[in-house]
Amino acid sequence: MQDDTVIRRLDSLPEFEEAVRLQQQIWGFRDIELLPRRLFVVASKVGGQVLGAFSGDRMVGFLLAIPGLKPAEPRPWTYLHSHMAGVLPEFQGRQIGRLLKLEQRKLALAAGIRLVEWTFDPLEIRNAWFNIERLGAVVRRYVLNQYGVTSSTLHGGLPTDRCVAEWYLDSHRVLATLSGAAAEPRTVEARIAVPAVIGELRSSDPKQAREIQERVSEQFVEATHRGLAVVGFEKSPESGTYLLGPWNSPSMP
Repeated sequence: MQDDTVIRRLDSLPEFEEAVRLQQQIWGFRDIELLPRRLFVVASKVGGQVLGAFSGDRMVGFLLAIPGLKPAEPRPWTYLHSHMAGVLPEFQGRQIGRLLKLEQRKLALAAGIRLVEWTFDPLEIRNAWFNIERLGAVVRRYVLNQYGVTSSTLHGGLPTDRCVAEWYLDSHRVLATLSGAAAEPRTVEARIAVPAVIGELRSSDPKQAREIQERVSEQFVEATHRGLAVVGFEKSPESGTYLLGPWNSPSMP
């Protein structure tokens, strides 16, 4: 369900301020952890992306990305780091996040950018399925406690261990995923399962939640050190499972 949602660039100080307020409503960050208005201004002026999702006149979601530079031979090349994207809780489940990412992809390709990266919490099963199975991203890198422990209740006081999603915008994998075509053949050499109750355990049993996080992180570190990548994701009522196997990234300029 997409309603009358409109996705467009944000380009005024009041709109940037509203995006800052949305951070508080979505994640519950303390002021010190909010991305400030100044960063939205800078991103909009230096080749980044600042997008808003609107239901009528109300901003209900946003996305912020900044340009990055990949060191490579014979010369470095540009990509986008999609640092933050979120939708108000009461508007989730309406494909607004997908609309934001599709607009991001369209604008990036028009600017000659073929790769977008972002980080996500491996314990968030819904986000993992969306990133991997709905967008066609892959994961080859895993970072322990990327942002430190935050004040967000959604993080449950746990270290911010993160998967790094790589979204190769014009790759066969992404084109097939977005068109709904059959999944490309894949070889699965490892599986990493996350119990569906992890969201409840963050608040009801932080110790057990941390034990699960440590187990998941150990498996990810071991698998990525072996050169495996997340190439698929399965969901069941009991768990979400990362499927890892060999994968070669597309050639980039």
